[in-house]
Amino acid sequence: MKAALPLLLLLAACGVKGPLAWPEGGPPPPPPGVKEPLTPEQMLETPTQAAPERVDDPVRRSEERRDDEFDLPPGL
Repeated sequence: MKAALPLLLLLAACGVKGPLAWPEGGPPPPPPGVKEPLTPEQMLETPTQAAPERVDDPVRRSEERRDDEFDLPPGL
């Protein structure tokens, strides 16, 4: 077990220190419906569906809310 630890540390420390490159075959194909490949900036943009605007908030302005009869302290 003690001999395996240095081996694992050595294995974890090895890696390529050079620049990244696409694997054989080049970059991935564009998504369906897109004619040209996306740029890295376009890939990093958050789509609208991933972070939609909140439009269903029932409170439009600051106002007092009525007491909640079910808001009990912990342990009751």
